[in-house]
Amino acid sequence: MEKRIVFHIDFDYFFAQCADRGGDSGAIATANYIARNYGVKSGMPIKFAKKRLIAHDAVFLPTDFEYYSEISQKAMSTIQEFADIFEYVGRDEAYLDVSKRTEGDFDKASHLAQQLKNAVRNSTKLSCTVGVSSNKLVSKIASNFKKPDGLTIVPPDRIESFLDPLPIRTIPGIGKKTEEKFSEMGLETISQLKKLDVFSLNSLFGRKIGTYIYNAARGIDDEPVSPRQEATQYSRITTLKEDSKDYNFLAKDLEKLCEEIHSSIMEDNIIFKSIGIQLVQSDLSNKTKSRTLKNPTSSLDELKKTTMQLLREALEDQKLLIRRIGVRVSDLSKVSGQDNITRYF
Repeated sequence: MEKRIVFHIDFDYFFAQCADRGGDSGAIATANYIARNYGVKSGMPIKFAKKRLIAHDAVFLPTDFEYYSEISQKAMSTIQEFADIFEYVGRDEAYLDVSKRTEGDFDKASHLAQQLKNAVRNSTKLSCTVGVSSNKLVSKIASNFKKPDGLTIVPPDRIESFLDPLPIRTIPGIGKKTEEKFSEMGLETISQLKKLDVFSLNSLFGRKIGTYIYNAARGIDDEPVSPRQEATQYSRITTLKEDSKDYNFLAKDLEKLCEEIHSSIMEDNIIFKSIGIQLVQSDLSNKTKSRTLKNPTSSLDELKKTTMQLLREALEDQKLLIRRIGVRVSDLSKVSGQDNITRYF
């Protein structure tokens, strides 16, 4: 029987540019690994980031989401050529099933992964990190193991030795609160986590999540790589009862739009990573603000909070009255199979 081989492709700090919204206003969208070493991270106010990097040749760049999409599409087109089955996850992430073209041979898979990395660099000038294993879960963990520009191969007979020493937080979907709960129990590594049986985990987290954690700690994941084209976006826009640039007035309409979008994405089982607002001004010109979240989510609270932050930033230098206002979410993923992986419990 042919061995299953799965690649997880993760671009290195794809959004490594900082949102410079007029001098020191606004927040960091993302930072490359060098900046992160100095404590600069997503969401940090730009003025604080500049203080941390004052002694270094830091460059702060404005965001350009149309350009990011263009580069992502070009990279994904290159990556798709290497796949038997291609699954788009987001602008900077994809899974590939390469079982047939590698004939289940991990040595061939290693060469193919390096060829893919070279092709992406040649076509887009971007580096990416690749995790290679027999399933999506372990491949995803492996792609985060050696960043940036890494390549980690984890054949089936090495899954246990690879996973055991890693921190529990390494498992996709395990967030800070869950990690703290395990820490209180004296469990820090995946090896230690395996001491808990599935019944104990189910009693702590419920059957679905408990079973997922139990299997994930053992590198078990049967979810197939599923062909999926890039999703577009969910958006809502409304005409205001009267033209205005008052925050409180605009916020009420934005809140309703957020609730409408959230209702739609929950119905369609969607999570999102990017949030944007659109302001149609009294002269019919458009003004937009966007932000990319650290992790995909379906949280209404996160949607509202980020939308209101974007509105405040948009109104900082607003001169014209606003006639229409809109909200959109993009960088979408369809939650299927073990959906708790991306819900971050």
